[in-house]
Amino acid sequence: MKSITDLERCWYLSPPWGNQMPPVQVNLLEKVYLKNNRTFGYCCGVQWYCDYWNYVVEVKDDFIYATKHQIIGTGQMQARTVKKPAFVLGDSVLLQFPHHGTKQRLVLGIELIEKSWFYLVELALPAFEQPLITTNRFSLVREQDLVRVNV
Repeated sequence: MKSITDLERCWYLSPPWGNQMPPVQVNLLEKVYLKNNRTFGYCCGVQWYCDYWNYVVEVKDDFIYATKHQIIGTGQMQARTVKKPAFVLGDSVLLQFPHHGTKQRLVLGIELIEKSWFYLVELALPAFEQPLITTNRFSLVREQDLVRVNV
């Protein structure tokens, strides 16, 4: 059982991007230009998915997911209407949930939803066999569900 716990701990704390976290193209709450839509919006989230950063851009009460190749940052920040996120990308955190084995994880994304920050963490290890029903291993959790790990 100890070997499984050690394997889980290694998995959850090994950054999916390797040793150094790739830089993000735009900041949270930065005004961005969406090339495909030829419109402006604000970056309200970023998350690691399929080996690159995906950006969540709010445009007129709609949310568009974009890669770095589909957006251009303007450097203009939206007037702050919410407090800063408590955690940053790559932070080590502990889950406050019971029954999740090794509780230490990395923050793999941040998203502003209804004026509250949510954090993307991996909740389940990948399965050795493909399940019949595809489930998402990642989940957005509230700030209150996480505790910072001082490294």
